Amino acid sequence: MKVDVLLGLQWGDEGKGKVVDVLTPRYDVITRFQGGPNAGHTLEFNNIKHVLHTIPSGIFRDDKINIIGNGVVIDPCIFKKEIDSLLKLGFDLKKTLFISKKAHLILPTHRLLDAASEAAKGDAKIGSTLKGIGPAYRDKIGRDGLRVGDILSGFMEKYKSRVKQHTDLLTKYYRFDYESALTDYETAWFEGIETIKQFQLIDSEIFINNLIESGKTVIAEGAQGTMLDIDFGSYPFVTSSNTITAGACTGLGIAPNKIGKVYGIFKAYCTRVGSGPFPTELIEETGQKLRDIGHEYGSTTGRPRRCGWLDLVALKYAIMIDGVTELIMMKADVLDDFDEIKVCTKYKINGELTDEFPYELDGQVEPIYEILPGWKTPLTGVTDVSGMPDNLIRYIHFIEAKMKVPVRIVSVGPDRSQTIER
Repeated sequence: MKVDVLLGLQWGDEGKGKVVDVLTPRYDVITRFQGGPNAGHTLEFNNIKHVLHTIPSGIFRDDKINIIGNGVVIDPCIFKKEIDSLLKLGFDLKKTLFISKKAHLILPTHRLLDAASEAAKGDAKIGSTLKGIGPAYRDKIGRDGLRVGDILSGFMEKYKSRVKQHTDLLTKYYRFDYESALTDYETAWFEGIETIKQFQLIDSEIFINNLIESGKTVIAEGAQGTMLDIDFGSYPFVTSSNTITAGACTGLGIAPNKIGKVYGIFKAYCTRVGSGPFPTELIEETGQKLRDIGHEYGSTTGRPRRCGWLDLVALKYAIMIDGVTELIMMKADVLDDFDEIKVCTKYKINGELTDEFPYELDGQVEPIYEILPGWKTPLTGVTDVSGMPDNLIRYIHFIEAKMKVPVRIVSVGPDRSQTIER
């Protein structure tokens, strides 16, 4: 058996949660392999909106195994809130959710370090969600991290040692007032630790490989998007983990030859949250129109997303890095009311045209557009390919011809039922 991977190809917020929920019936096991609670995977069904931050998007389907992999960083406080909200809806996950012992914990002081670091950067700040994710990954790489498995033995001694390192930094380097904030957050944080203890803590790499060998079907769910990858994204305005297909190998402990299909998700246009370059950004009324129609506000932070036209230069690059085998286009319905739709097919850099993604995106990158006709037809009621307007089909064929990868699924609304397979 192979592990199929589902990930975002843009700057995150592509709609991965909905697609995992739609695809879940085809799989026995759903996993998260990287990222932290800044990810907000939104699922809508039965007229209820559910936002997941750490937990895999398969938990709303019965009899599925859900695994938080070793590549994820977990904030116990946020995890507890998520579990409590699901319990109120009647979902008790203690038998179906498994947590890797090797997953790292986000400490209360990681959040404070995140805030202090962003404040120190001033106008050059990254646009962090201030969830402590970057500092947690920094400790992981620096071999100073605290892992879920540490909860089981000598935990308080390890915790106090890490906190001492962090508070020294906050006091001596950042000169950041932290004491009252730390006291307030620690209480909820330790309650979250007790919640984590109630779940099955596993050696996830062994657990997952045994499931594969036994014939179970597995899908790996990424967070954020390819253009936020720590190595291949628009550095330094990126996240702190590998969001690409290769991250599923290191974030779950599976070999590269175990990877099967790679589902690449993209919006019919582009969005980005936070700071950083965005070549096709629309800062006038067209961008606001996309934002309003698409409800483009962060599911975790509520921050307004920057909006722009589809960027095929970046998309082609992401497809190459990820080895995408099938494309999934989200939010096609947001473009229903546009007379014409622009698509960036090349960049002009220093007067020269290129369709290759550059080392660095900066103000010298000018997007070059091709214009396609809009379909001017509501898509939310379309249920199959036969109901698609001709200009939507033309738009899809245009993308397929440029990317040389088929678009297999088109989403025409937020509900799981508003999904068309081609």
